[in-house]
Amino acid sequence: MKVLVADPIAEQGIDIIKKVADVEVKTGLSEEELIKIIDNYEGLVVRSQTRVTSSVLEAASKLCVIGRAGVGVDNIDVEAATEKGIIVVNSPTGNTVSAAEHTIALMMALARHIPQANNSLKACQWKRSSFMGTEVKDKILGIIGLGNIGSEVARRARGLEMKIIAYDPFVSEERARQLHADIVSLDELYREADFITLHTPLTDTTRNMISKAQLSSMKPNVRIINTARGGLIDEEALFEAVNEGVIAGAAVDVFPVEPCTENVLFKSDKVIVTPHLGASTVEAQALAATEVAKQIADVFNGQPARYAVNAPFISSEAMNVLGPFLKVAKLTGQLVSYLGEGRMRKIKIKYQGELASYDTNTLKAIVLGGLFDRLSEERVNLVNANKVARNRGVQVIEEKETDCENFANLITLEVETSEGTVSVSGTIIRGEPHIVCVNGFWVDIVPTGGYFLFADHIDQPGLIGAVGTITGQADINVSHMHLSRIEPRGPALMIMALDEPLDEETRQKILQIPGIHNVKVVKL
Repeated sequence: MKVLVADPIAEQGIDIIKKVADVEVKTGLSEEELIKIIDNYEGLVVRSQTRVTSSVLEAASKLCVIGRAGVGVDNIDVEAATEKGIIVVNSPTGNTVSAAEHTIALMMALARHIPQANNSLKACQWKRSSFMGTEVKDKILGIIGLGNIGSEVARRARGLEMKIIAYDPFVSEERARQLHADIVSLDELYREADFITLHTPLTDTTRNMISKAQLSSMKPNVRIINTARGGLIDEEALFEAVNEGVIAGAAVDVFPVEPCTENVLFKSDKVIVTPHLGASTVEAQALAATEVAKQIADVFNGQPARYAVNAPFISSEAMNVLGPFLKVAKLTGQLVSYLGEGRMRKIKIKYQGELASYDTNTLKAIVLGGLFDRLSEERVNLVNANKVARNRGVQVIEEKETDCENFANLITLEVETSEGTVSVSGTIIRGEPHIVCVNGFWVDIVPTGGYFLFADHIDQPGLIGAVGTITGQADINVSHMHLSRIEPRGPALMIMALDEPLDEETRQKILQIPGIHNVKVVKL
């Protein structure tokens, strides 16, 4: 595996990736330069500078994971990455404290005119009366977005004895109460707040969420802080509002296009600007880099990424139960893809036992990934497996039962095709994945990475010996065999573990044995 680090990250992160892949650091690449070399890499790490466009992704046939050492992923075309089955991970907690502290720092700088006073005194002017400030104690802080960073800002503001109001349609009142914040409407927040701070992503809905109309509804003494994303505030409207005294001031750390060295806000002494310093602490950079690096290592090792932007999330509690079944889920999908024939119509995944009590989205995606892996030219994984199924017009049904008759837990995949129905069940026994049922026949198969012969037949004397004779003549060693039948001389399933692959000529000879209906060779 090779990983390209396209933006500067902390060495701690690079050291982690080096344990699982070769790392090349090439920063400052243009889009054209990135397009020329991206096909050489399985992994890509960026911060906010490098733009991972659909054109870049189109050229990346090997890429399987993109790591964003930070929170926002608006510089990555996540939809295009999902279409190609590329996992996008970020580090949502890496810069939480740093961004919250920078927000508080800007708020205090606004309240006490610190940058302006600094510049004045260094220009040999002593003008104390020009920089009359205001206390933040007992003032109303309006927080837009009570996510990780907004919550940390609320905690710190509480320590400053501020009253906190907040707008976040995805946060419960109970969560807000824990933060000592009152949930209000956006209009009410604009009207009541003495300080307003934004901590929300940039979307079509939030773009220019503060513009001329919103600014005109605010208190004349309000001060606005934006350490979230450029584009949330209409900069021209903000400049006019500050200059005309509609509001008292603003502090902006982020801009629509970065790096940014020219902006209308730079013309106003009432606006404090910083060059996207929210995450610029030694601690934040180290944590963001290591958080992303560990996820890239997990992806390369076949494990789910903790903060995958475009994949189902699996909590640490659920991982203790579901984790061992990730391999089982993939194996059931792979085996059905080998055994099934005809056009796929319907997919049913059944979870029995303790598994049924958990969110099984991750298991479903991995089952589908294993199922479609051999059937689609697209790279199919837990990122885009659901989308591939929808695009193929295949219905996916999930069933859950907390009771399980024969095992503590069981995953069963049943696929209906134009030629019939195929089903495979798997579980964990003594810490290993086992295939325990195939098309209604109870078996016990431990996938070893080798070859298996599956033969549907009628149970009758001499048949097993005849198959063994043919494999022996072909110099194919049988390591072990399993036979399952419903009743004597009735339908049966023979499974042979082979040390060597079975060639087509030998397979045809086995098919000619009277009583054998079907022979499939599977690599598991």
